[in-house]
Amino acid sequence: MPRAASLISREVLPFAAWLLALALAALLVDAVLHYFDQVWVGRWLGIPGVALILASLHYSLRKRKIVTRGNPVTLLRRHEVMAWVGSLLVLVHAGIHFNAVLAWLALLAMLVNVASGLTGKYLLAHARIRLIDARARLTAQGLDAAIDERLHRDSLTMDLVRKWRVVHVPITLAFAVLATAHLVATALFWDWQ
Repeated sequence: MPRAASLISREVLPFAAWLLALALAALLVDAVLHYFDQVWVGRWLGIPGVALILASLHYSLRKRKIVTRGNPVTLLRRHEVMAWVGSLLVLVHAGIHFNAVLAWLALLAMLVNVASGLTGKYLLAHARIRLIDARARLTAQGLDAAIDERLHRDSLTMDLVRKWRVVHVPITLAFAVLATAHLVATALFWDWQ
């Protein structure tokens, strides 16, 4: 039972807390804008929100060796923060307006993308910690020679968990396509006068 409780407190609760914090922060910022009668500001927050999300992709480019500058660990932390803040701004931008189906599809894809990213973050962290703990336990028992054999299945599981990006990347692309379509539609139908 303690392992299940620690799994919940170490993995599930932080995941839920990040999503809840995103929703609450969006509601708070939107409420402040409404309180000060500055709702028009929310209309423009989509631009810096998307810019932050795009800037957060530097980590992905570095990971795939498309760019060579930057420490991957630092870039990962920036990716997480910038994507979260960018998503917050986009959520405030979306507000509670139900008049644009394309915009809501883009927003939904963004939220699924955020959830996917957080899921990957916590799954990968959990798998890594479990593998390190198992390796330390076997070493403490003096089973150094059998470590690779005993942890083979765990290593394969870790490799599988690392492949969560196979899901995350298409979700990111779906978000990018829907967000671009929303931007194009907005530019076409904007009242420029």
